[in-house]
Amino acid sequence: MAKFKHNKKRNTALIYEALIRELTKAVISNEVPLQKQITDLIKETFSRTSCMYKELKLYHAISNTKEVSNLTAEKIVNEVKRQHHHIDQRQLMVEQNRFGRRARKLFPQDIFSNFVPSYKNLASIYQIFNKNVSIKSKILLENQLVSKMSIAKDEQGMVPIDNLVFKSFVKRFNNEYKVALLKEQKELLNKFITSFHNNGVEFKIYLNEEIGRLKSGLKKALNTPELSEDADMYKNTKKVLDLLESYKDEKPNKEMVEQVIKIQGLLSEVRSDGN
Repeated sequence: MAKFKHNKKRNTALIYEALIRELTKAVISNEVPLQKQITDLIKETFSRTSCMYKELKLYHAISNTKEVSNLTAEKIVNEVKRQHHHIDQRQLMVEQNRFGRRARKLFPQDIFSNFVPSYKNLASIYQIFNKNVSIKSKILLENQLVSKMSIAKDEQGMVPIDNLVFKSFVKRFNNEYKVALLKEQKELLNKFITSFHNNGVEFKIYLNEEIGRLKSGLKKALNTPELSEDADMYKNTKKVLDLLESYKDEKPNKEMVEQVIKIQGLLSEVRSDGN
C-alpha cells in the first residue's frame, strides 16, 4: 500500500481525542480554570450544528462499532462514506482552522503529542475520507476496518469501561487525593482512564511494567532494617507482594488500579522512611 501523509490537524476525531486527553490531565491535576477553558473549546468546536461534529459522528460510527457481522460492517462503512460526501468540506476546513488558532493560544505544547491508542484506526478512517488517496489503498483500508469492526469480544482483550464509570472514577480520585497524588500515581490513573476508548493493550503493557517496578522496590525494602526487624511490617509487605504477583493472571479493572495506586503510595512511604 502506498504511503499517505496523515495530517493530524485535519483529522477531526484525533482533534477530539487530543482535547479529551488534555481535559483528563486538567482534571487529574485539579486545574479548574483550564478544565473550563477546554470544556468550552470542546462545546464550541463540536456544537451540533458544526461540520466537525457531523464528521466526528461518522468517525465514531466506524471506530465504535464492534462485534458485528462482516456484511453489517461493510454496510456501515459504505453509509458513512455516503454521508461524508454531503459534508461541506470548505466549511469543515474553516472550522478546523478556527480550532487550530484557539488551540495554539490555549496549549503551549503540541496536543497531538499525546498518545492516542486508537490513532492507527482513526488515521485509516481519515484516509478513506480523503479524495487524494488511491482507490486501491482505500479498499485495502476499508477491508482492515471491516475486520476490526467484526472481531469477537473474547479476541479484543480488556472490555473498556463506559463513560459513567470513567467520570465517577476521575471525580472520586480527584476528591480523595487532590494534589497529593504522586507522579507515578497520576500517570497510572491517566493511562487507565484514557484506555476506555480502546481495548487497553497499551495500558496493560504499562501496568505490567509498573507492577514489576513495585515488586522490585518492595523486595529491596524487605532487606532494610526498618522492615526486616519489624515482624508485622515484614509480614504485611509480603502480603502486598503476593497480591501483586496474583495480578499477572487477572484482567486489569478499576479495583486493581485502585490497589496499585495505594501500593505506589506505600512504596514511596517506605523509601521515605528508609531515607
